[in-house]
Amino acid sequence: MAIKDLKYLRNIGIMAHIDAGKTTATERILYYTGLTHKLGEVHEGGAVMDWMEQEQERGITITSAATTTFWKYPTIQGHQTNESKEYMINIIDTPGHVDFTVEVERSLRVLDGSVALFCAVSGVEPQSETVWRQADKYKVPRICFVNKMDRAGADFFNVVDEIKDKLGANPIPLQVPIGSEDSFRGVVDLIQNKAIIWNEEDKGMTYMIEDIPEDLVETVEEWRQKLVESVAEYDDEILEKFFEDPDSITEDEMMTAIRKAVIDLSFSPVLAGSAFKNKGIQALLDAVCRYLPSPLDLPPVTGINPANDKEETREPDASKPFSALAFKIATDPFVGRLAFFRTYSGRLNAGSYIFNTRTGKKERISRLMQMHSNKQNPIDFVEAGDIAAAIGFKNIKTGDTLTDEKHKIVLESITFPDSVIGYAIEPKKQIDQDRLGVAISKLVEEDPTLRVLTNEETGQTVLRGMGELHLEIIIDRLKREFNVEINQGAPQVAYKEAIYGNVEHREVYKKQSGGRGKFADIVFEIGPQDEDYEKPGLQFVNQIVGGVIPREYIPSIEKGFTEAMKNGPLAGYPLERMKVRLFHGSFHDVDSDSLSFELAARIGFKESAVKAKPKLMEPVMSVEVVTPDEYTGPITGDLNKRRGIMKGMDTKGGAQVIKSDVPLSELFGYVTDLRTISSGRASATLTFSHYDLVPENLAQKIIAKVKGE
Repeated sequence: MAIKDLKYLRNIGIMAHIDAGKTTATERILYYTGLTHKLGEVHEGGAVMDWMEQEQERGITITSAATTTFWKYPTIQGHQTNESKEYMINIIDTPGHVDFTVEVERSLRVLDGSVALFCAVSGVEPQSETVWRQADKYKVPRICFVNKMDRAGADFFNVVDEIKDKLGANPIPLQVPIGSEDSFRGVVDLIQNKAIIWNEEDKGMTYMIEDIPEDLVETVEEWRQKLVESVAEYDDEILEKFFEDPDSITEDEMMTAIRKAVIDLSFSPVLAGSAFKNKGIQALLDAVCRYLPSPLDLPPVTGINPANDKEETREPDASKPFSALAFKIATDPFVGRLAFFRTYSGRLNAGSYIFNTRTGKKERISRLMQMHSNKQNPIDFVEAGDIAAAIGFKNIKTGDTLTDEKHKIVLESITFPDSVIGYAIEPKKQIDQDRLGVAISKLVEEDPTLRVLTNEETGQTVLRGMGELHLEIIIDRLKREFNVEINQGAPQVAYKEAIYGNVEHREVYKKQSGGRGKFADIVFEIGPQDEDYEKPGLQFVNQIVGGVIPREYIPSIEKGFTEAMKNGPLAGYPLERMKVRLFHGSFHDVDSDSLSFELAARIGFKESAVKAKPKLMEPVMSVEVVTPDEYTGPITGDLNKRRGIMKGMDTKGGAQVIKSDVPLSELFGYVTDLRTISSGRASATLTFSHYDLVPENLAQKIIAKVKGE
């Protein structure tokens, strides 16, 4: 499996909004690279990468699927040349639905490059913006592919403008489409100045290289000029040639400069095609090999050496110590638990041991697998740059660093968004209680955005996730995969609490019961975090001087406040942010210990937080509705009723786009209501935006309900 020359390895993801055609594009890649011999169609439930029953039924991707394929580049007229090199491409097909955004997040964390797909009709949609921002966060170089050029209303250059305006990117078209909608036949390659026309008889397997159609000569000249200018602006050597003799700039020089610009995130090349109609995929594969980085093109991965807390780097080299990041845990009915991981350095043989820096324990990896969707091919070893799956481990979780025991390193983990919605669940039959516990623990291990809470007062189990669809799929999986039928309660919103006032407080914790007692005395101020403090959680400021509280007790006080934040003063909802300034106190030589100070902090928080102007916060969703003109009034009226705040309206392709921020508690069942209002002609995208204050009158009702008043 391992390619000795990492120059010919590409680790890429395919990311986009729902229905932009990610899975269809991936299926075509598998077909043209010879990995499958039949075209899998999403709408027929036959896509290889959508292997879950729920994915096939709904025609959506729920879980990211990984596969490995090979492509000979360069290709000319559908045939390889003698100089062609075989590239190994690891591909991850990610979901487009916002409820499964965790799958995109963890995939981008371990990928070297990605293909951002856009629908030629819809352009940049809300979830396109979300995944683009995620790729920015992890500094992932990307190329853009404008798909569905055969659809009515397709407009390539409009999408290029939207990528620039809405995403703040620098899109550089490398192709101009020949025709659009029904007449879309191929593309003009602006670097080679040649037309590529796909043959429909053999499902686009071959194509012809022709001269540019006469009606496109002027358009091609204009866009080629823009391309050369953009490249010249980026590369000084090409700039000199551009002023002296633009015709002397060679194709190789252009491609080399574009590749550099893509890798340092200056450019995003844009290609066109129609995956469903089998056009443009070979050119996309060529662009992946030509412009996206290999592991060698990117800076070495950095991590912390746990022995001395100093930063270290790991080169993508098989001879260096082993380091890898586990980015996904999955359960397979035949082989058990799989840990997907990306190898950054070194080599790992099947049957050998690795060290897990989170648990501080060794793990034996009994078998290694190269993945093809939900099928596995056993392999003997993995090397730097590879993406594979491990079997036989005891305790590996998403985000764990796997490393060589003698050369430990901790890589940056993966951060996941908070869940915003919950259902109370219980098994229909009492005998399924244990089964439910086992099933949920497996699902939580697979999906870090799934949370399970037990309400201490009612004993209810509450399942929390990213949205209604997310939890619907989880409940469906409980039934199908684990044979557990459950009853579910009404949806519950994941509220939070915040404090807005500053309060000073002294807490003395004393217990005497014969023999050694307990004693802790702390004086502190609690309040909101400083404005320039950007991390969620506790901002802890230790201002103890003169040893009035010994240094070894300070971490226990911090831990006490951190734990106390899980239950706010109003209704027991967690506090997301808080500042504590510890400035005085005292201790007892015999009776004081760490636990006493931790308990003093917890009790002190309860007493003081009530006086610190606590408020209730609710999740607010960004809602984007696309609707025909005639329904604009009723839809905006309905959003206003739901406490929506209008953010603006646009026109796109003859339809109105209404943008609004609406509290999640007002949006249950919204998609169904919207269908009724618009006779099924409007569609909505809901994305988590932020937390905001709940109006006082509503907050009182929510608090009273929680307290059972």
